[in-house]
Amino acid sequence: MSEQRLQKILAAAGVDSRRKCEELILEGSVEVNGKVVDTLPVFADPQKDTIKVNGRKIRFEEKVYFLLNKPKGVICTNSDPQGRRKAIDFIPTDKRIFCVGRLDADTTGIILLTNDSELSNKLTHPKYGLSKKYVAEIKGEISTAQLEKLKKGIWLAEGKTNKASIKILKRNFKESMIEISIKQGLNRQIRRMFANVGLTVKSLKRTHFAKLDSRGLGIGKFRPLTLREISYLKNKN
Repeated sequence: MSEQRLQKILAAAGVDSRRKCEELILEGSVEVNGKVVDTLPVFADPQKDTIKVNGRKIRFEEKVYFLLNKPKGVICTNSDPQGRRKAIDFIPTDKRIFCVGRLDADTTGIILLTNDSELSNKLTHPKYGLSKKYVAEIKGEISTAQLEKLKKGIWLAEGKTNKASIKILKRNFKESMIEISIKQGLNRQIRRMFANVGLTVKSLKRTHFAKLDSRGLGIGKFRPLTLREISYLKNKN
């Protein structure tokens, strides 16, 4: 294996995200062959060089990939001061896994969990624009004008959202059921988009992430990704 940027090697070993690994380097917490490195860029060969973080030699774990159908009330962080149940608690593994992106506590549906930091960084980067499909239950009847605004993009604090693909599953004066696909991942984006056009989301479920879907996966259940699915995600351009 040829030399690579040190922060990439650390992230691939599951130390932390690439950005956090850069911070560790600049803090002087990383050694390469017994010498502290605290500047960037720096390169190393993970097969030849001895790399330590805070005095401990890094080890490359087997990469694991799971798909979870997240229940309501479950959070997607690895720690929570309130003691709420976490998505990682559903996966029986000794690997240090984490969620790829997030679903808010009130949103159900599929979420990918892995210890592959490099893949996670890729899948959450806006450059790749992976499609995510949701089913939203809305209070009241959604109008044609509201639909058109959602399709064209909504102005939020971060700027205007990209165009959304929308399909009406049910619509009456009491409630509407909407299937919506987006290629962004802003915080609580779907709920904020609907709120912007005067609609309240009663429930929200993510049914698809790229080509992964929730078929055959009950709430609170998980499964490992297939080799074909892993290859697809890694080769996604």
